Amino acid sequence: MKVTKLHKRIFVLSPPRILTLGFAFIILLGACLLMLPISNTNGQPLTFIDALFTSTSATCVTGLIVVDTGTHFTVFGQVVLMCLIQIGGLGFMSMATLFALAFKKKISLSERLILQEAMNQSSMEGIVRLIRRVLIYSMTIEAVAALLFTIRWSFDMPLGRAVYFGIFHAVSFFNNAGFDIFGHYQSLVAYVNDPLVNIVAMLLIIFGGIGFIVMADVVDYRNKKKLSLHTKVVLSMTSFLIVFGAIVIFIFEFTNTKTLGPLHIGGKILASFFQSVSPRTAGANTVDIGSMRQASQFFMIILMFIGASPGSTGGGIKTTTFAILIGAIIAMIRGKEDVVMFRYRLAKERIFKALTITFLSLMLVVFVSMLLSTTEDHQFLMILYETTSAFGTVGLTMGLTADLTVFGKVIICLMMFMGRLGPLTLAYALGPKTEKELYRHPEGKMIIG
Repeated sequence: MKVTKLHKRIFVLSPPRILTLGFAFIILLGACLLMLPISNTNGQPLTFIDALFTSTSATCVTGLIVVDTGTHFTVFGQVVLMCLIQIGGLGFMSMATLFALAFKKKISLSERLILQEAMNQSSMEGIVRLIRRVLIYSMTIEAVAALLFTIRWSFDMPLGRAVYFGIFHAVSFFNNAGFDIFGHYQSLVAYVNDPLVNIVAMLLIIFGGIGFIVMADVVDYRNKKKLSLHTKVVLSMTSFLIVFGAIVIFIFEFTNTKTLGPLHIGGKILASFFQSVSPRTAGANTVDIGSMRQASQFFMIILMFIGASPGSTGGGIKTTTFAILIGAIIAMIRGKEDVVMFRYRLAKERIFKALTITFLSLMLVVFVSMLLSTTEDHQFLMILYETTSAFGTVGLTMGLTADLTVFGKVIICLMMFMGRLGPLTLAYALGPKTEKELYRHPEGKMIIG
């Protein structure tokens, strides 16, 4: 029987479409589980829109919540959230590969293509080996962090509860989700002066945000004695943004009596660094974000928009995209034709892709912020903060999330979904397959600037 074009369109899906549909299915499944009476305290089930919002936030490793995770959900509901965070952070294809490897199943070519798209790789070479290392690194880092958290929190709560808290927050922070179960929307505010909790949480966020390719490259440095251009750019840009962000927040908030003001100098430094690391798609906080000065809040919006690094658990336009934009500006100012980083010339294709991602993302954030400003009765800075937080899959909020209208919740859900997959992946998934052009138009000239 001859297969029609319609059948081909239905059954032969491209990797971006499979990723999009896969994440959508996990979100719907998670919403159904969160609506069960066993997931909610006192048997009070969530409405569908609230369950969908929470499931989207967990699967897209964002951390925005409409109900308090620590008090509204039972242990079963919290475990469901933790599983959604782990699947969403590592990617459902990575988890599927884990089971395939466990049962010694061969990874097909189509599955390798999907893994290539999920990990944002340019080729399939060594993709299964990379996934195996991703899983090993993730489980090891989360286990060590969970142990350290358990030891610290065993002084504040029973050992069994400390173990559970340690595991949940290690998974949440490493996957840059920002969910916490301390209750009453307090996140890590109670531990603002605690060096161990702060340092472990920041390291988890940084490790989860630099990307698995970078981690693998750093681990292999002992043998290769060489780092790739990608790794050098990610590490240098990440370090710069963290240090520069901490300095800016420290200066802006130093005398703010509602944030850094009451803290001793060590606490001020810790809090400044934590609030600089967290907007890189983590979502946890040790001071009240709504009480920060507007300059600090707007600066954090910029950090959230930049986000984490490619192949990581975070969102945003990515550190490499931001680095390419800076490099292109410097090259243009200097009158250079090529963008050069660490003595490597970047292909024009990479520069165009960085510009496309940034412009699409900026237009998306601006459009959604304008849309929400007509439906949500709040200050525009608060709406812009919420929108950027959703797009960057950050999870920080100035207090708007719980007050969102139904329309606002749907829009923020879509923003979290688009932020997790990336605007280009969604464009490839929704758009038709483009064919190679066989001709070029004559070159034209325009006046710019």
